[in-house]
Amino acid sequence: MKIGSRQYNIGTMEKRGVTAIEPQRDDHRFQFGKNWSAFLDRLDDARIAEAQQSLQTLLGRERLDGLSFLDIGSGSGLFSLVARRLGARVHSFDFDADSVACTAKLREQQFPNDEHWVVEQGSILNSTYVDALDKFDIVYSWGVLHHTGAMYDALERAASRVARGGIFAFALYRNTALCWAWTREKRWYVKASPRSQAFARWIYVQLMRVALLLQGRNFKSYVTTRRGPRGMDFWIDLHDWMGGYPYESIRPTEVAALMARLGFEHVHSVTRRRPIGLFGSGCDEYVYRRAP
Repeated sequence: MKIGSRQYNIGTMEKRGVTAIEPQRDDHRFQFGKNWSAFLDRLDDARIAEAQQSLQTLLGRERLDGLSFLDIGSGSGLFSLVARRLGARVHSFDFDADSVACTAKLREQQFPNDEHWVVEQGSILNSTYVDALDKFDIVYSWGVLHHTGAMYDALERAASRVARGGIFAFALYRNTALCWAWTREKRWYVKASPRSQAFARWIYVQLMRVALLLQGRNFKSYVTTRRGPRGMDFWIDLHDWMGGYPYESIRPTEVAALMARLGFEHVHSVTRRRPIGLFGSGCDEYVYRRAP
């Protein structure tokens, strides 16, 4: 795969005789990888440090030495990078070719020719590809599986790659009363022209300005600090949120029931007491352990 004038070696699917990609269930999909390309232009040491701290907090570990780490839907590659920095052996894959290119670019910048960080293009919905993967001490998928068009299938296939006693850490959109409306908005957004998309984002921002003003908060200050604990960027996140189609959501009780059926025990969760509703559903974070 090429990024600019450079050639990157993407993964080992052909060596394993595995077909990595299968047709998805909707032709109109948000171009996540193009958005992540814009994010990489803004990635700096401070954002990497924030992402590292968030992963350490989520997993409850300072280091990942000696552990294997599967990043499902690696996107920009930021959290694969963080896991590698913490000592894990990393396997990254994404359905979106541009996302794979972003991850490969970050690997070559930070860990050139590293044998302990594999980057592939693959689909979590492709059972042949998923079954050919090893099992991992940590399987990580933050804000990804609800964009596959088959969230429950994706969850089960992701869980199948967790080793005995291993950890499954993931984040999914919380189901709210307005999720049906956001599904329609996102379906429209991915088909809309760039100009229409920009206008839709402008409307969203104006509504947010009013909402923050009513709370006595300043929009500019909110945007400046919006990177939050994961090192993200408000404007990148906004485009991602408004265009993130396919889109599904789930309640924590549904997650608990599914994970129990799959033989996992709950470690901890970070769930929203009051889902955002008008401005989105927001992600709940979950950490489960497969029984040893």
